[in-house]
Amino acid sequence: MLKIDTHAHWFPPEWVEAVAKDGGKNGAEVATDANGKITKFSAPGINRAGFGSQYVEIPIRLKIMDEGRVDMHALSLTSPMVYWATPEFGLRLSRIFNDACAAAHLKQPNRFVGMATVPMQAPELAVQEIERAAKLPGIRGVYMATHVNGKNLDEKEFFPVYAKCEALGLPIFLHPVAPAGRERTRKYHLGNFLGNPLESGIAAASLIFGGVLDAFPKLDVMLPHAGGVFPWLIGRMDHGTTVRKECAHMTKPPSTYLRRFHYDTITHSDGILMDLIRHVGADRVVMGSDCPADMSYTKPVDVVERLKDLTGNERDAIVGGNAARLLKLQG
Repeated sequence: MLKIDTHAHWFPPEWVEAVAKDGGKNGAEVATDANGKITKFSAPGINRAGFGSQYVEIPIRLKIMDEGRVDMHALSLTSPMVYWATPEFGLRLSRIFNDACAAAHLKQPNRFVGMATVPMQAPELAVQEIERAAKLPGIRGVYMATHVNGKNLDEKEFFPVYAKCEALGLPIFLHPVAPAGRERTRKYHLGNFLGNPLESGIAAASLIFGGVLDAFPKLDVMLPHAGGVFPWLIGRMDHGTTVRKECAHMTKPPSTYLRRFHYDTITHSDGILMDLIRHVGADRVVMGSDCPADMSYTKPVDVVERLKDLTGNERDAIVGGNAARLLKLQG
């Protein structure tokens, strides 16, 4: 059985080169050194101190995977993604990334699949790119931020994107970018520690309260960082739905949607991870590492295997079986 990491980030060299060359003309501030290597990237709400080799070079990635006993990475962009760019440049960057994922898959089909990036700032272009990318070898899902330039995911303009993903059987994997509360979380890396988990909660709640999951009943959505705050505040949302007029449109409690989502294993707490598994079911949890960030698990398989309260079948499902089903790698 393949051990599959569903939360693993990659910047293809050609993608980084395109950002270095044309990012400054298309919505970002990009600083490069004498060799053209990006030393600083910034866009509204987004800052990166370059793109390290561990994010870019496949040989380094394979070494990390082997050391962590991971068979396959589902490759995805992380911050800055592409929403900061003009629609046309965002589409170009999306195509570069998606084509690179397909090429990586063709070279090593048992090690890599791709999570397509699309320019959500222009939903009509996003739909076009989903249609194109879905035909590429190795593309197994769509990667999307928890908001699109400040717009929550229940905005009606995004519904055609969800409809296309549902029709093509492509799961959506979410990830924070420019998290909420930035003004108060600049110190101590709190934008990551607290902001990222909050982003997952806002996204999940928006999809529920905004009717997205009802409108697209066959759409699969994966929440990063073990769902962030969402699973743990579900009782509060259930109660609020019964007493707040803002939620009068809800026909069932938010908790009935818990199992509409998948959740990765990134908690950095064995106890909380076990609580999550018992809360949502082992069949809804997939292995993730956040590779190769400093906040990642370096040995994500070990994280699951050391949970002694799991049955063998539950452990196998989380390490790879659930992801194989979600990404349609079985059969």
